[in-house]
Amino acid sequence: MGILNLTPDSFSDGGKFNNEKSALQHAEKLLNEGASIIDIGAQSTRPNATFLSSEEEIARIGKIISLIKKEFPEALISLDTFYAETVKFGFNEGIDIVNDISGGQFDEKMLDVVAESQLPYVLMHINNSYETMHEKVSFADITLSVNQYFSKKTDELLKKGIKDIILDPGFGFGKTVEDQMKMIDEIEFFDFGNFPLLIGISRKSFIYKPLGKSALDINEETQKLHMKVLKQGAKILRVHDVAEAKKTIDEFLNN
Repeated sequence: MGILNLTPDSFSDGGKFNNEKSALQHAEKLLNEGASIIDIGAQSTRPNATFLSSEEEIARIGKIISLIKKEFPEALISLDTFYAETVKFGFNEGIDIVNDISGGQFDEKMLDVVAESQLPYVLMHINNSYETMHEKVSFADITLSVNQYFSKKTDELLKKGIKDIILDPGFGFGKTVEDQMKMIDEIEFFDFGNFPLLIGISRKSFIYKPLGKSALDINEETQKLHMKVLKQGAKILRVHDVAEAKKTIDEFLNN
């Protein structure tokens, strides 16, 4: 899953792809490098980012989804949003997956709209409000806590008729460095394999800050962690650097 940020303020590539021409060029680059899913987001969720309404998200996306679908019909498009109205818009533009960081907690209409769309849904572990999503929580056992959340939320999703569920443990959201490294070590235990796992650790601060490096300078370390989670059963890697991740996946598949 290659990341296409349409934001002016994302932490590592803000402002690079927030017009139709540059967004299309980047989508082509991601696909040529080996991405099978393009994850489009109009809102940055880094700490202290500007908060956008659904209307502002939709205006920022414009025709980019339909342009990519027209130009690259083989590409799967994932829409990164926590708004029901943005999902409705994306559905009409041709998206294939809903990637909701909020687990349906930031918009009470979200899960009903996803159920109606019958699109696959990425369920992420996160604190229960936009305002608290980056507050560090003290977990007695991070893996147990995330699994309890997944158990409760997948039950809710299934009852609503959302059956095609992908799980994201939520790296970078309200967790300490120690807990996130523990999560990496225990990926195989998340949800006990009932649903496919998506791992999004690309350019995350829990990797680069302890090393005294920048978000753009940790490719080698990130690929080692990618290999570690692949060996434990992770199915989707959400990444900025597709070519490097593709090499890691190919190495994993060939060994």
